[in-house]
Amino acid sequence: MTAPHGWWPLWLAGLAILGLLAACDGGPVPGEINAGSSQATDPTDLSGLLHSGATDGFQRVIAGTPLEFPRDHGPHPRFRTGWWYFTGNLHSAAGRSFGYQLTFFRIALQPGRAVRPSAWGSRQLYMAHFAITDTVAGRFYRRQRMARTGLKLAGAGARPFQVWLEDWRAASVRPGQFLPLVLVARARTPQGARTPQGEIALHLELRPGKPRILQGQGGYSAKSRESGNASYYYSYPRLPTRGTLETPGGRFEVQGLSWFDREWSTSALSADQIGWDWFALQLDDGRDLMFYRLRRRDGRRDPSSAGVLVDAAGSSLPIAAGEFRLRPMRYWTSPGGRRYPVAWAIRYRNLSLEVQPRLDGQAYTRGIPYWEGAVRVSGRDSDVMVSGSGYLEMSGY
Repeated sequence: MTAPHGWWPLWLAGLAILGLLAACDGGPVPGEINAGSSQATDPTDLSGLLHSGATDGFQRVIAGTPLEFPRDHGPHPRFRTGWWYFTGNLHSAAGRSFGYQLTFFRIALQPGRAVRPSAWGSRQLYMAHFAITDTVAGRFYRRQRMARTGLKLAGAGARPFQVWLEDWRAASVRPGQFLPLVLVARARTPQGARTPQGEIALHLELRPGKPRILQGQGGYSAKSRESGNASYYYSYPRLPTRGTLETPGGRFEVQGLSWFDREWSTSALSADQIGWDWFALQLDDGRDLMFYRLRRRDGRRDPSSAGVLVDAAGSSLPIAAGEFRLRPMRYWTSPGGRRYPVAWAIRYRNLSLEVQPRLDGQAYTRGIPYWEGAVRVSGRDSDVMVSGSGYLEMSGY
């Protein structure tokens, strides 16, 4: 969603529906729903549950554990959570710009692998978020699905890589190779929803670009100073992408760049952490930047905030919390009353950047409330003009 990217939306979703699922161990979660119809609880009301000791029986993240590929592209069911996060900025030949998000979340409902004998039985839940931002139409289309792994309604694998929820999927194209990947999703607006009627769809191929980046310390990404509050985390920050997008406004051949984040963990937020602001920025000069600011209840930035700079050749440089500054420039208030800082000023060394949303209203306004959307970037590196695009995620507002 992230060092924290996608992490807390996943936790919030799992906790919000845990009681419901515990009562229906023999069956699947219903399929497609509109983001506005979910029954998840306000995350501020869930913060206490995030420290309730529900991690007992799950494997914990340990510093110094080397990541292993291709194994780690697949699921890790002994950890509480895991996710595969795809976002990107695309454009048509006519210059029409789009953003997209396709995210698969895995939630372990109970520790252990055993389930009662049943084709429906499963201790793993999958949730997927699919969104398209159409800047010309001024529309943000988003969909959500949930399903258990029973009857193979959802799941993931490493050899070959694939993750799916019903007919939404991400999968490797060539045997024995992670890249290229194909992303496929199609969904129709549910009847009675407030968004425009019609289908949204994507069919994209993500090709090799920059090499994989291990975030944090060799893939160990600390979330707070408390022991065990961490994730295993790696990224592919720049993947050339082409394919098709469909919205109620038509079908478009597109190309551009994608960003892929992969994380898995067990631990929850610290008691004094209430949310985060996460930036994944792809500059036109070939550099990529990721920053995330963890916000504390007292309004200060948590010292576990961090980032990374990836140069045009693919070499990465870690960024500590004190090395970058983020300043909100403009706010947008959602229909539910949440006030998000959608425009930002960023300072890092000689870089002075402004981040502006392609649309203000790129928010999941009900259910699991958070803002996730396409942004454009402009500014300077000393006296040199720079520009680019990216994605911004904000939660806890």
